[in-house]
Amino acid sequence: MSETSFSPGADLPTGRWGHRGVLVAMCLALILVVASVSALNLALPDLAISLGADNTALTWIADGYTVALAALVLPLGAVGDRIGRRSVLIVGAIVFGGASLAAAYADTTSTLIAARVVMGVGAAMIMPGTLSTITATFPPEQRSRGVAIWSGFAAAGAIIGMLVAGSLLERWGWESIFITSAVVGVVAAVAAAALAPNTRDRDPQRFDVIGALATSIAIGTLVFAIIEGNDRGWTTLPVLICAGVCVLGFVVYAVQGTRTQHPLLDPQLFGLSGFRAGAIVVLTQFMAIFGFFFVGLQYLQLILDYSPLLAAIALIPVAAVVMPTATVTPRLVSWVGLKYVMAAGLALIAVGLLWISRLHVDSGYAPFLGGLIVAGLGIGVASSTGTSAIVGSLTRDHQGVASAMNCTTREVGSAVGIAIMGSVFSSHYSNHLPDLTTLPAQAADAVRDSAAGGLAAAEQLGGPPGAQLGAAVRGAFIDGMSASMISVAVVLFVAALGCALKAPRQQPDSDVTDNR
Repeated sequence: MSETSFSPGADLPTGRWGHRGVLVAMCLALILVVASVSALNLALPDLAISLGADNTALTWIADGYTVALAALVLPLGAVGDRIGRRSVLIVGAIVFGGASLAAAYADTTSTLIAARVVMGVGAAMIMPGTLSTITATFPPEQRSRGVAIWSGFAAAGAIIGMLVAGSLLERWGWESIFITSAVVGVVAAVAAAALAPNTRDRDPQRFDVIGALATSIAIGTLVFAIIEGNDRGWTTLPVLICAGVCVLGFVVYAVQGTRTQHPLLDPQLFGLSGFRAGAIVVLTQFMAIFGFFFVGLQYLQLILDYSPLLAAIALIPVAAVVMPTATVTPRLVSWVGLKYVMAAGLALIAVGLLWISRLHVDSGYAPFLGGLIVAGLGIGVASSTGTSAIVGSLTRDHQGVASAMNCTTREVGSAVGIAIMGSVFSSHYSNHLPDLTTLPAQAADAVRDSAAGGLAAAEQLGGPPGAQLGAAVRGAFIDGMSASMISVAVVLFVAALGCALKAPRQQPDSDVTDNR
């Protein structure tokens, strides 16, 4: 298929099956990226035992992929704007598939983390092109619906990935997740080549190398400092150095953005109220979503003793609520106003997390489900409004930047959410463990490393001592989970208040040049 440039006033490019084909191809690629963030969470208990991974290693296994994706999605999105979004997406799918196969054969946590990082690089090449291709090919009257469908799959794709992973883990090991990801990567590449046009910027500008390096380094060191600060100590030299480099990276980005004629992401865009509010909503909601998956799936498997598949099925109500809510949200915005809908969405997610934070060892699934439903309503509302506010704040010629910003904020939120909730959980879990000096050294180490290892040690110990140890591990797990949920809920309430006060009342329109 020939390359197509988008220009205002010209016929919009479409693929062989029109807009429906573009949606199918882009949403398939999107699900691949999103599912790979969440699916591995189901395998964390198995990884803790089979690879001997402690809580910090488990956090890095989950977050190595997300950190690379968050750090590189903005510069690689800009590359796609210049040379063709479909072209970059297809190469990314190939890189993703190769790294997935390597991960399937990893025999140490270090090897698995490295493979996950390379998968994140491939995902960063895929993701920005999914949204920008939709916004560049859909006419204005259909664009909101296309973005809403994309947002729905972006949220529900995590559940889809977990269902597939749960089914695989019923019969095979964690390696099967990566083999399946490699196969889907090939299918996504073929679908993009067959069904989507190769859109790109009409007038590409010089690439902002300094801005790309500054943002990538800043995001990577931010997450490193959060995860390792909990493990090594917040005042240790490596953590302090990373924190300083992170601040320096963001300062360099801001300064470079004001000095160069064509910055990677113009800092002045944050002066647009819709753009700023949308970025905050996307960042904080995904901080909550993927931080919750990291801890919540372990609750279902370790506390409720669910199988991986049953744990994934237990989260289906979120997808069942998110998709229809995201679809009707544009109407709700037209009736009530953008700022109030945004605030309500974030507040609902926070309430859902606080609800779940009140659970105890014997609560069961029903109270957990109540929190899921409330949070799912909030996710459906926030995912649609946040993305629409970002893409609507920029002109159609700059939808690559809008898409990259949307993807960057969601992946930064995901990476930071996993890091924060994983670190808070690990800290409180360790602090609430009983005295382990009476246990054999190997069993004590397993308990300290992870709740999965601790419960396995309790089972091996057997008898009343084993039952007592198992109860202590479960209690420590619940304490860690509650603290992690509360920490992110507070952030969400603050963001909701900010949106209610500062976000624009009306939905920004990309066909209007000034959306301040």
